[in-house]
Amino acid sequence: MVNLIIDLIIGAFSGWLVAKLMNMDSSNMIFNCMLGLVGGIVAGFIGGLLGIGANGMIGHIIFAVCGGCLAVWAYRKFIVK
Repeated sequence: MVNLIIDLIIGAFSGWLVAKLMNMDSSNMIFNCMLGLVGGIVAGFIGGLLGIGANGMIGHIIFAVCGGCLAVWAYRKFIVK
């Protein structure tokens, strides 16, 4: 239960950070948090395939931000035209 709460907090923070890095509208905080969570899942999956793991909170934030940037790129490339 504690890990879930920590993952949600990391996802929210990384979503906010991705919104700032990728020049997104920061008024839609729910979407940004969801994007951070999706980014963390995507980065964890890709990292697992490559044999790369994140240790500690900073590593999870870095993974979530990288995955979030990838998710924003895919969102802009394939969904928003």
